This record gives sequence, structure tokens and C-alpha cells, in this order.
Amino acid sequence: MRPLGALSLVALLATTVNGLAIREPVSKDWYQHATFYQIYPRSFLDSNGDGIGDLAGITSKMKYLADIGIDATWLSPPFKSPLKDFGYDVSDFYAIQPEYGNLTDFDKLVEESHKNGIKLMLDFIPNHSSDQHEWFVKSVVRDPEYSDFYVWRPPATGGGPPNNWISVFGGSAWTYNQARGEYYLHQFTPQQPDLNYRNPKVLAEMTKMLFFWLDRGVDGFRLDAINHMFEDEQFRDEPLSGWGQPGEYDSLDHIYTKDIPDVYDVVYNWRDQMDKYSAEKGRTIILMTEAYSSIEGTMLYYESADRKRQGAHMPFNFQLIYDFKKEQNAVGLKSSIDWWMNNMPARHTPSWVAGSHDHSRVASRVGLDRVDQVMTLLHTLPGTSITYYGEEVAMQDFKEAQQFDNRDPNRTPMQWDSSTSAGFSTNTNTWLRVHPDYARYNVDVMQKNPQSTFHHFQHLTKLRRHRTMQSGEYVHKTVGTKVYAMLRELRGEDSFLTVLNMAGAEDTVDLGDFVNLPQKMRVEVAQPNSKSKAGNEVDISKLTLGPYDSVVLRATVSTAAAINLSIGLLLAIMARYIFV
Repeated sequence: MRPLGALSLVALLATTVNGLAIREPVSKDWYQHATFYQIYPRSFLDSNGDGIGDLAGITSKMKYLADIGIDATWLSPPFKSPLKDFGYDVSDFYAIQPEYGNLTDFDKLVEESHKNGIKLMLDFIPNHSSDQHEWFVKSVVRDPEYSDFYVWRPPATGGGPPNNWISVFGGSAWTYNQARGEYYLHQFTPQQPDLNYRNPKVLAEMTKMLFFWLDRGVDGFRLDAINHMFEDEQFRDEPLSGWGQPGEYDSLDHIYTKDIPDVYDVVYNWRDQMDKYSAEKGRTIILMTEAYSSIEGTMLYYESADRKRQGAHMPFNFQLIYDFKKEQNAVGLKSSIDWWMNNMPARHTPSWVAGSHDHSRVASRVGLDRVDQVMTLLHTLPGTSITYYGEEVAMQDFKEAQQFDNRDPNRTPMQWDSSTSAGFSTNTNTWLRVHPDYARYNVDVMQKNPQSTFHHFQHLTKLRRHRTMQSGEYVHKTVGTKVYAMLRELRGEDSFLTVLNMAGAEDTVDLGDFVNLPQKMRVEVAQPNSKSKAGNEVDISKLTLGPYDSVVLRATVSTAAAINLSIGLLLAIMARYIFV
């Protein structure tokens, strides 16, 4: 009876162990853990001394981007444009803006990018073109092929615009064209007429352009202002929102000009075509969408409500821009992160955007004393991080540089060194003025200082390539209202605990609620002015954090491995005893 009982017990143990077996994490594609870097071509590096950044300048800095841990970069539009909205008003989707170079220069950029292991994305503007685009010029004169390429409407009864729609920049979204005798729709500036996607020829032409650039080697696209692509077919007036001044964009509830369901079908169809192209070429092409929408509307860019169709690989997530502010506390920060993660469909990738060409820079939004803290959070959250050029050296907005647009202050030339024009150009007259603090905040100065934002950024991007950071689970908590903590863990790998003090005063915190962590942990990354130092051992029950401090702590796998080994030995001893 004893052998039978022993076998039964062993079988039971085996069944139990197998029942508790943890599956291996799904292998992730490159974009799911990439460190992205946005480049504004006009401001990155001028290679020919005309005071304007160009493609050759970007090409020359690809090794720099690789050295700071960048996996992918996306360019704001380099296409030919009259620059009424600095590239977001495209007059030829097949050509490069002459100030930036030509197609040969672009091909060199792609080649150098891939040589350095960096994916290259393009900012694509599907909603509109320039009013100088050949299509619009022909549409004005009612060329049969292009007459319906744009959204035209006759004046309202009694004259004036067809309805009450308002442009994103304020004022009527309609402009009268004398030559055609009709109004055309422009949800942005009058120089950016909306394309008419009710005309299937328009969609076919824009899709054709995507493949033109894919065949030149690009790795995907950011789809700009995607949720404006369609509008109500009946052109009904939009209701008042109840706030904002008359004539301002926010004064209307945009139920007829944004988030029309047809938009999602276009994105899903483009995703199907990208996936097919990816399979044929053996490289993953991705789509990223920019849409200022409701959380429900935004999540539909990931996939359809019935989960049968896939959309963008990553909709842009601007929560860190909106919610990580000077007055934010730990509870608010956790809530902001949960807002995205709790709504995101299963098995998708979150993106985290710290800055962009449309938003104030990190240093100006939260203060220079918190830039490093934002970088710590950005690069240890699960998913994709997206950094705007110059954030790695804490560049700030320069209000006095405003010349063309109220976003000019955050688009000033990149600060490379302390020489003429911050090393951006040999020309003292640059397209926008260089920030006067460039002698202090630049790449060259910070590279020479081990305790700088630059090196902090570099340490974090290196850490992002650890398997735990790429594939591990995350659990986050607050300790009171001041301290935010996030654990990244993966079976068989080291664990990492990110800790942020959101208060402007020193605090000693007990992190013992993370029950799977050892009492002692090693500091893996500490921001330059931290109370902790990389390599030091700390007690998690009494971790001291300075004002606006941030650290990443590491628990080595040996602690967890010892537990697994103990269980294995116990099973082996029991089996041996039973069979003896």
C-alpha cells in the first residue's frame, strides 16, 4: 500500500506544481518597449550654415542618438511646405522641403539610422494639405478629377459660412474662395484645407503615399490629428459646450467634426495593410495616432470594440504632460497612470509622452528641479517612452523667441555646446533665437559632468533594455500622498522599484508594503541631486528621499531563486523519503 500511496502523493504534487506553472512572457516586438525621440527637423542641427536645421544635420547625429539609448526617432514633417504651419501644411507629400535637403538626403538618413540600430518614423498629416498643393489648386477651378478632393459647401441661406463650425485655432472653420464661389472647410488654419475622405480617390491617394515612404525604408508613421479626418455628412451646427468664449474652439461640443466612426475604419484598414507589408518585408511597420479625444474614443484606436480589428500599435498618451505638474501629488499621479492603464485593451502597449512640439517643455512645466524626476518615471513605466529633443539636457521654453507661432518657445534650436548658436549652426542668425542659457544647458557640458540630467537620462535608457523592464509586470502604490512607488518584476529576473517623492521637502518612507521585496535593496539609478547614490545599499523600511527626489532600487534574482530552490528541494526530499 505504501508504494501506491507514495505514487499517488507524488502524482498529486506533480499535478499541483504543473497547475501552478507560470507561462513564459510573450516575446515583444521592438516598438513595445522602445525609447522614442522626437526630432523637429528645423531645430535639430544645421549642416550648411543657413540657420535652419536639415536632414544632413540629423544624419550626422544618429550615432549620438544611439549612444544615449534611443531605439526609434520620429521626425516632424520634412515634406515640402509653404510653412504656414511649419510643415503641417504639406504642398507635396512626395518631396522634401528644400531647406532640409532632398530625397537623396532622406535616403542617407534612413541608411544611417538603421546602421545605428534606430528605427525611423515619419509624421504624416492625413487630415489636410496646404492650400498650395496641386490638388487644391485644381479643386478650386473644379477640375473633374480633383473637384471633390476637399470639403466644399455653398454659402448659407442669406450668405455667410455653411454652419457654425469653429477652427481649432479659433474663428470660423470655413473660408470663402472667390474663384470657386464656395466655402472650403479647414479645421486648422485657412491655409490647411481639409481633405474629403468621403471621396474614395482621396483615401487611395493618401494610402499610396504611405507606401512610397515605406519603400524608402521608413519604419512607420505618426498619424497627426487623425480624429479630424471625417465630419458630419449633413453638416449640422454643433451644440454649445457651455464654456469658452464665443468664437473659441472650446465653446462648441465637437460632435460633428471629431471622432466620427469612419475614422476608425480608415485606421483599421491602414493597419491591415501595414501588417501585410510587414509580413512581406520581414520587418514590423507601426502606426501611432495623435487624437485629443475622450478616453473611450482614444482606446478605439487600439482595436475595434468587438476586438476583431486592430488599429494603431500605440495611440499617443499625453497624461504625463497634462497631469504631472508642479502641484501634483502621489495620489494624483497614480490616478493619472491608472486612467490609461485601466482603460487600455488587453495585450496592448501604453505610450508615455513627456513633451512635444505642441507643448511646453518639461523644465518649463514642472521646473528644473523636477526634470530628472519626470525622466525617471517616463523611462521606468511599462511600454514605450517618447522624449522630445533637448529634454535630455533640460532645455527650457524661451518666450522671447516667439516669432511665428505661440509654440515657438518650445521649438528653439537644439543646444549642443557653448559655441556660436549653441553648436546648432555656424550662423549667428538662426530661424528662431537660441535660448540664452545654452552655455549651461547643453550636451557638451553635461556629457562632461557625471552628475547631470544627460547621464541620468542615459542610465535610464540603458536600464530600459533589461528584460524585467521590457516584459515585466508592474504594481504601483502610494505611501501617503507624497510618495509614489512602482515595482517592475518578472519571474527569474531582478526586480526594480521606482520611488518618487512628489513633495518639496525631505521624507523618510517605509516601502514594506511591497511584500515580495527583500529588506535591503541596491540603488540602481539615482537622479543627480538625490539623497541616495547608485551602488549603495538601502533599507526599504526607512528610505530617505530629498525634495522631488527619485531613485530606482534593485533586488537581485538570487532572493527569489532561493525560495524556488527551497520548494524544489522539499519536493525532492519528500519523494525520496516516500520511496525508501
